[in-house]
Amino acid sequence: METHHLAKNNSVLKHFLSDLRDINIQQDRMRFRKNMERIGELLAYEMSKTFVYKTLEVQTPLGIKHTHQINEELVICGIFRAGLALHQGFLNYFDQADNAFISAYRKHRDHSNAFDIEIEYLACPSLENKTLILVDPMLATGRSFEAAYKAIESVGAPKNIHVAAVVGTPEGIKHLENTLRPDTKLWVADIDEKLNEKDYIVPGLGDAGDLSYGAKLQH
Repeated sequence: METHHLAKNNSVLKHFLSDLRDINIQQDRMRFRKNMERIGELLAYEMSKTFVYKTLEVQTPLGIKHTHQINEELVICGIFRAGLALHQGFLNYFDQADNAFISAYRKHRDHSNAFDIEIEYLACPSLENKTLILVDPMLATGRSFEAAYKAIESVGAPKNIHVAAVVGTPEGIKHLENTLRPDTKLWVADIDEKLNEKDYIVPGLGDAGDLSYGAKLQH
């Protein structure tokens, strides 16, 4: 798996990441969602540099311009619910892409730290010979990405697979290397120190879904 760690280099991305992590700024849900969306746009921009392009002629008011456009059939798949704002960032840039949505969440066993990943909903076009972009803000254990991909394998084999996250861990990246296709490309804004005993990212940013949309009842 090819990993692209964007925060290794200085850019405005680090500004948005700092805001996302700040417990005071996090009180503003709209700003939190907007920063998620902005980071999605930056991830999409960097990802777009690896796509295949076609040449074409465009008629301007003053003549003909030889230019280029993306020549891949894109499908953006957002993981409910935390992935919605990040998904929108990608859709802002890849506005002609098809879209898929899948639910994946941690279902804890008897109120313990142990959990399974539950998939309850999937809406997806055919992925056959297309470019799949699977997006979720938090790459903690990597099991949600794995479960989501396995669930959508039934709707066709994509030509290319991109996985995009805002914050990841070395453990989660290793898990994806062992479970996803070897040619998968991972795009992660930043990679944090570790997982704690509850499999949460440290220092992380908290629960992206709750910070975006409010607290939920636990399953």
